[in-house]
Amino acid sequence: MTSAQRRPRGRPSQPVLTAERITEAAVRLVEARGHDALTVAALARELGVAPSALYNHVSTKNEVLRRVQDHVNREVDCSAFGRLPWDEALAAWARSYREVYARHVPLVPVIAVTPVRGAPHTLAMYERVAAGLRAGGWPEHLLVDAVVAVESFVLGSALDTQAPPDIFEPGEHAGSAPTFAAAVRARGGGDAAGAAFELGLGALVAGLRAVLAAADGAGAPDPRGS
Repeated sequence: MTSAQRRPRGRPSQPVLTAERITEAAVRLVEARGHDALTVAALARELGVAPSALYNHVSTKNEVLRRVQDHVNREVDCSAFGRLPWDEALAAWARSYREVYARHVPLVPVIAVTPVRGAPHTLAMYERVAAGLRAGGWPEHLLVDAVVAVESFVLGSALDTQAPPDIFEPGEHAGSAPTFAAAVRARGGGDAAGAAFELGLGALVAGLRAVLAAADGAGAPDPRGS
């Protein structure tokens, strides 16, 4: 081996593994093969390293999932809070949230099951939303429920963006569901998933305005029931 071929001494100028590289590989793996395919062994193969090398940076699958969640949630825009009325800001946040996860649909199950502990960008997003709602008059005990209601709708709507155009076509059974079949025909073309999302978002925000109005009333009961 010549001197030009010898391995340079000292540590490499850049580490083989970084938090960003690990997270990006985990995102690729989940999007290509699904949530259940993400294991430390599979991630190590994706990165081309030994599992033992990966364990120097992450200890569990849940830690990787938190990083994935945080990485993607950085894309969600919640800047309207503090700038617009709470209901307009909430709608703007919901649209951005859906747009992000429509691009990352396989990651929806990650968001649904991963705790936010240890995910600073995700926590910053929730803090911005909660502070905006609180400033808009929402009582503290309803803040999380309001966020979860919107988030559940948004993530379901993100999944709906992947539905085939003929998902509701009844085919040869149209005669057994004439009202529904006629409604499907009347729906027309275009961005059906987007239209359904806007309809649902408008109804959800209107409902939340009503909940806040009721909560503002003197002695109003908790709308969740008790």
